[in-house]
Amino acid sequence: MPLNIPNTLTWARIAMIPLFVGVFYLPDGWIAPALKNLIATTIFLVAAITDWFDGYLARSLGQTSAFGAFLDPVADKLMVAAALILLVQLARVDAIIAVVIIGREITISALREWMARVGQSASVAVATVGKLKTTAQMVAIPMLLYYESILFLDVRMIGSVLVYVAAALTLWSMGYYLHRALPQLAGHERRGGGGQKPG
Repeated sequence: MPLNIPNTLTWARIAMIPLFVGVFYLPDGWIAPALKNLIATTIFLVAAITDWFDGYLARSLGQTSAFGAFLDPVADKLMVAAALILLVQLARVDAIIAVVIIGREITISALREWMARVGQSASVAVATVGKLKTTAQMVAIPMLLYYESILFLDVRMIGSVLVYVAAALTLWSMGYYLHRALPQLAGHERRGGGGQKPG
C-alpha cells in the first residue's frame, strides 16, 4: 500500500466521514442545531475538495497507483452513502432517493469490476451523464446538510430539487452504462458464463 500525498488525502477524506455524521449525535445543549448543520457542511465540503486535490496531485506528482485508483472511488462512494443515510435519518431526503443513488453506485461498481475482468473497462468509462449526476449530488448534499437560508437563497428548496435531479440522472446514467455493457453481458450468457460469486 503506497503511502503518498494523494493516498493520504484520500484516507483523510474517509476519516472525515464519521466526523460530519457524528456531529449530529452531539446533544443540542452542547452545539445548537444550526451550528451542527454548519460544521457538518464544512467538513463535507473540505472532504469534497480533497477529492479534487488528490487526483490533481497524483497526476502532477506522478504518484498514481493501482491502490489509489481503487481507494479514491471507494472513498467517494462511502462519503456520499453516509451523507444520504444521515439525511434520510434527519428527514431531509426521501429513503427512495437514497436507495436509488446508493443502489446505482453498487450496481455500476460491480459492472465496472466485471467489465475490467473481461478487458472491456473502456466501455463503461465515466461519461458526461455520470459527471452531471455527480455534480448535482455534490451540490445538493451540502445544501441539505446546511439546511438554512442564506440571505434570500432558499438552500433547503434548491438542495431538495437538486437531489431529485441527481436521482433522475442516476437512473439515466445507470441505463446508459448497462446499455454500453449489454453486448458483453449477452455474449457472456451465450458462451455459458456462470455467475461465480467472489469469496
